[in-house]
Amino acid sequence: MKPVWIVDDDQSIRWVLEKALTRENIPHKSFSNPNDVLNALEKDSPEVLISDIRMPRGNGLDLLQNVKETHPMLPVIIMTAYSDLDSAVSSFQGGAFEYLTKPFDIDKAVELIRRAMEQSERNQSGNKEINGWRQDSTEIIGQAPAMQEVFRAIGRLAQSHSTVLITGESGTGKELVAQALHKHSPRAKGPFVVFSTAAVPKDLLESELFGHERGAFPGALTLRRGRFEQADGGTLFLDEIGDIPFELQTRLLRALTDGHFYRVGGQDPIKANVRIIASTHQNLEARVAAGAFREDLLHRLNVIRLRMPALRERAEDIPVLARHFMLSCAKSLGVEAKKLSDEALKEIAVMPFPGNVRQLENLCHWLTVMTPSNLIGSSDLPADILAEASEHPVLLQGENPSFPVPARAAAIDWESGLSRLAVKMLQDGDAGVYDALCSKFEKAVLQAALEVTRGRRVEAAQRLGIGRNTITRKLQELGIDD
Repeated sequence: MKPVWIVDDDQSIRWVLEKALTRENIPHKSFSNPNDVLNALEKDSPEVLISDIRMPRGNGLDLLQNVKETHPMLPVIIMTAYSDLDSAVSSFQGGAFEYLTKPFDIDKAVELIRRAMEQSERNQSGNKEINGWRQDSTEIIGQAPAMQEVFRAIGRLAQSHSTVLITGESGTGKELVAQALHKHSPRAKGPFVVFSTAAVPKDLLESELFGHERGAFPGALTLRRGRFEQADGGTLFLDEIGDIPFELQTRLLRALTDGHFYRVGGQDPIKANVRIIASTHQNLEARVAAGAFREDLLHRLNVIRLRMPALRERAEDIPVLARHFMLSCAKSLGVEAKKLSDEALKEIAVMPFPGNVRQLENLCHWLTVMTPSNLIGSSDLPADILAEASEHPVLLQGENPSFPVPARAAAIDWESGLSRLAVKMLQDGDAGVYDALCSKFEKAVLQAALEVTRGRRVEAAQRLGIGRNTITRKLQELGIDD
């Protein structure tokens, strides 16, 4: 077996990975800079290469490009502490096997290395990965694991022309993801056209989507090209597809099936080469069951499904997003950017934000305009927002109302509740009170983590700050089914 090569200028990262690989009996070799790796590649090659992106004596993405030119079948794992979309995009653009954000769970890292080693064996047997990216900038921000999954999905869809259905609550940034999918696709030089059913009067929807001929109806004084024609060679984003009237769904299905459509009042078929990306905040399966949405249209749209997490599911991103919006709002208004105090950020971080990222952006715009001080304190926050946060605290479970654990209420009441329970158990003469209460606490925390991550153990362990083996053992001990 060839060794795994580790490239990082941080000695502590190299040491941690070396210890983990030694424990797993995986041979390895470490380098502190990309130049030494390139020199070593002239004589030998690894089974898997793990490289940091930003190093004083070289760039991991440049190393990735050089490696792929000389060793195209070598799986490369990119590590970075800068968990933004551009880093993920650039990594996948260069042909990276996977993208690992720091700080990482060591068990998860080892599992990823093993998968890369399996891929290396398959590559040596003749299988080949096809990679390629077009890099561009985007305003999607997120370091939470749920957003990293979105970044990875965008990366893997780079060279695809597949239809994508983006789901998620209103205000989560579905259109931004659609724009990113377009910008990083082979159609990036083509148009990106948005069609929103909510923004068009119902009687004009068909004309807006497919266009109309002159004289097709009263007021049609000239020929009009619809969104399909405007998007020829590019991407058509069908925003909130769940709201499209049932009678128009049949025409849309026909256009998606064979690429041909007719303008309103037209006799000649028109063909447009268009990639479709659709979005919805609704449960389309439920609408199909209710007879409000065509099942065959759902299947046509649901080739690749990409879910945008609600803001409460990525609460760790709220401070970063808030600072970003404060800067961007100040820039758009031509004023000096105001700063959020630590106290204000703490208040904002536990707000429910039912309107998601859009509501947070609106709050930052209000603060930029309405607060007199350059340093915004918790007392400067709008009273209605604070009242809403008190009445409707953030729920730990995300979208599942069957697990109602209010974050604010929990932060305030759990200690007193635990104390009362301990007093009662002690007064009743229960045996093993300490162990029993510890078990209840661990079970509640583990169930909450699994609820938030929808049963994904590795992500739950990462969020809790424990190892994968630890969470597996605890789940078995406590009899929890994820």
